[in-house]
This record gives sequence, C-alpha cells and structure tokens, in this order.
Amino acid sequence: MHGNDGRHGSVPPIAVSFRMKTAIIYDWLVSKGGAERIVRPLLSILPSADIYALVCDRESFAAETAGHRVFTSGLQHIPGIFRVYRSLVPLFPSLIEKFDLRGYDLVLSVSHCVAKGVITPPDTCHICYCLTPVRYAWELYADYFSPSRRNAINGFQRRLAPFVMNYLKIWDAASSNRVDFFLSVSHNIARKVRKYYRRESDVVYPPVDTEFFRPAGSPEDFFLVVSRLVPYKRVDVIVEAFNRLRLPLKIVGTGPEYRRLTRMAGTNVEFLGWQPDTVVRDLYASCRALVVAAEEDFGITPLEAQASGRPVIALRRGGFRETVVEGTSGVLFDRQEAGSLAEAVRIFERMSFDTGRIRSHALQFSPDVFARTMRERIAACMHEYAAMLRR
Repeated sequence: MHGNDGRHGSVPPIAVSFRMKTAIIYDWLVSKGGAERIVRPLLSILPSADIYALVCDRESFAAETAGHRVFTSGLQHIPGIFRVYRSLVPLFPSLIEKFDLRGYDLVLSVSHCVAKGVITPPDTCHICYCLTPVRYAWELYADYFSPSRRNAINGFQRRLAPFVMNYLKIWDAASSNRVDFFLSVSHNIARKVRKYYRRESDVVYPPVDTEFFRPAGSPEDFFLVVSRLVPYKRVDVIVEAFNRLRLPLKIVGTGPEYRRLTRMAGTNVEFLGWQPDTVVRDLYASCRALVVAAEEDFGITPLEAQASGRPVIALRRGGFRETVVEGTSGVLFDRQEAGSLAEAVRIFERMSFDTGRIRSHALQFSPDVFARTMRERIAACMHEYAAMLRR
C-alpha cells in the first residue's frame, strides 16, 4: 500500500523530468467547477501533458487546453451531450477503461467519478489526485434521488438507480487497485480514501487564485452565498435562517433548486443567478461574510472569500474544518439546521475580524504552494515507482 506512511517525507529532493510523456485524465471538462479549475495549474507543472476526458467542451476550455492534445470518449459525438452526460453514468466505467495509455511514463488522474479507473501498462506510474470518491454512490444517494428531484429524475431512473449505484460502488472500490499512489485534496478526503479504498494518501490542497481574489474596499451590509443550487448544498437551510434573521442575503448561482428556493425566500433574500468571475470577486470583497451550509470535500469558495479578506460562516464538517480557522477567519456551526446557522450568525455579529489575518490564512493555499507541493509529491511517487520496477 502506497501513500503517506513516512516514505515520501524522507525522500530527498530528486531531479524528475516534467517533460516526460504524461497524460492527465479528467472525468469531464464541461463547466468550470472544482476539478476543472486545476486544469491550468496542473498543466503549468506538466506542460507537455496530453489530456483525456470522457467529454470536453473544447470551446469553453480552449484557453486552458491550447497546445495540448485532447482525447475524448465516444460520448463526445452525441448531439447535446453537455446537457445530458450526467445521466449516462452507467456507461462511464467501460468508457474510461477504453482509453489507450500505452507509452506514457506518468498518468495523473484527477478523479471525482471514474477517472482513476483508467487502465495503465505495468511500466506506467499512475497517480490519482482524488477530489472525492464517487459521492452520489457512497454518500449522497438520498439527496440525488430525493422527492425534491422527482421532476429531474423519472420513475424508471429511480427504480434503476439502486442497481446502478451498487454496481458503481463495486467498480469504484475495485478500480482503486489500479492506482499506484493516491493524493487527496484534504485530510477529509484522505479519510474517505482510507475507508472506501483501504489506501493511504498524501494531502495536496488544491490552489486558490489568490492574485485574482483580493481585498478591495470596505464591506457592505449583506451576506453572500456562491453555490450551485442543488439539494446537497443545503441553500434552503441558509434561506430559512436568513428569513428568521431578516438580514440581507445575496445568492449567486443556478440549478434545479432555484424555483423552490425563490418561493421560500423572504424579501431580504436576493437571487442574482449566474455571475461572471469578476462580479463574484467584487461580491466576495464587499460582503460581510460568505455563508455555506453544505458538507464539502474541500470547498474552494470559502477560500476565495478569505483571499478577498472576508470571513466565512460554515458547517463544522468536511473540508471546512481544515480551511476555516474559527475566530480568525470565520465561525463554524454544528448542525445542518436553520436554527444552528442563525445562532452562528448572531455570534458572528458580536465578533470582529482582521482582513489581513484572513488573507494571510488563504495564502497558504496559493497556486505557488500548490505547484511546489504537487511537484514534490509527483517526484516522490516517481522515485518510489522507479525503485519498485528495479526490484
């Protein structure tokens, strides 16, 4: 079993050619969420890498993938695939296994669904940068197939879902054996990798664009949510809490929960829909605090807010226990309930926060720190893999 067992820390710095033949595997490159935000940072570390993904919106990712070969699966040619690809999950395992990765020295899979399940030759080192084990198979089944999603998922899909998810769990656990080394985005995910895959992993925190997100001016009188409006994000808890508090709340994001949330929201809650990054940056810098009620694997948005010098009010679970310093960069609440959140907001209002200290905390997650740490981990893994091949 490979991973954070003390060996990586004891390996001296070594010269590893980052021009070796390398492939980076993504589940998909469609919208610019958590996985997709590290396309550019990883390509700066592995500048000659080829890119593989089940589907890729080549227009949206033209800048990130310029100068790189991009390989996709047969799904790419289905009309309207970017709207429906998530409903084709049962096909993903067999499609990811079809990628021909012969001839590569290093394969780095960036996996939150099936990317880590690629099949590599014996002389290829496969490192998985695990964003999470498949959440909707292992943990979020009830959320993804809840009554609130009945309009999105038809009756046949609901009846089929238990069999599909059981198959996906079995395949996900079995395919973890194809990975030579795991890296995890947080200690929270490292624990899940240990539980579901029985594997150890080093932690490499993903990068936050601390140059783009910066403090600017004084805060205004509103709290902020930046989130996809899907059930597990629990934006309904935030809306209910702010209905009680009667404090101004702005919500950035779209998704299937939009209509339900707008119906339950009071006049103090404003829905802004999708906004470009420049607008989100300005909102971060001018809000009183970012509010998060989901349990996240890591959570980029709270660190973007902290890079902007603003505190965070977040659930005391998952990655936020690693990224929010209570009393210094925010307030944590214990239960995913409106009452618990409302009490945290009242506590927040009695506190003061220092913009400089908040930003200093966020700088620990800068792209430079990510690049240095990822290079060290890749070098250590390649060093160990080469030693294994010589044995």
